[in-house]
Amino acid sequence: MEYQRIIGIDPGYAIVGWGVVEYGGNNFKTLGYGAIRTQAGLPFDLRLESIYDELSAVIEKYSPAEMGLEKLYFAKNTTTAIDVAQARGVITLCARRHGLFLGEYTPLQVKQAVVGYGKAEKNQVMHMTQMLLGLSETPKPDDTADALAIAVCHAHSSFSRFRAAAIRR
Repeated sequence: MEYQRIIGIDPGYAIVGWGVVEYGGNNFKTLGYGAIRTQAGLPFDLRLESIYDELSAVIEKYSPAEMGLEKLYFAKNTTTAIDVAQARGVITLCARRHGLFLGEYTPLQVKQAVVGYGKAEKNQVMHMTQMLLGLSETPKPDDTADALAIAVCHAHSSFSRFRAAAIRR
C-alpha cells in the first residue's frame, strides 16, 4: 500500500501551526506536529525569516510531498490580515522551494472534510481530528490542531496528487 506524506499548515505570523501525517488506504499515521512561534517586538521581516527557516527545517525533517494550507478568510482587522497574508506568502514560497504540491482550503472545506458538515463547531473539528489520527489528546495550541485538520482535509481532497493517482487506478 502506498502512503503519502502531507504537511498541514495553519498560517499566522505569531504562531504557525504544523502537522505531518501519512495517509493511505483511508488510514492516517501522525508523524509530528507543533507550532512555530515568532517573538513579538521583533522586526516583521525577521519574524517572516524565522517562519521560513523553521518551516524549512520541519519539511527537511519529515520530507512531505504535499502541503495543505488554510486560505485567508477574515477581513475585520486589515492590518492583521495583511500580516497573515505576508506570512502565507513566505509559507507558499517555502513549499515551492521544497518542491511540495500545494492545496489551499477554506475553513468551510476543512470542516466539511473532517466532520462532514461545513458549519461544524471548532471543538467538533478538533475532536474528530483527534479520533481520525488516533491521538490520546487534542494537540495544543489550537493552531497545531487546526494544522492537523488541514492535513486530513488535504488527504481527502481531490486536489491531492496522491488522491488523484489512487482514483485513476
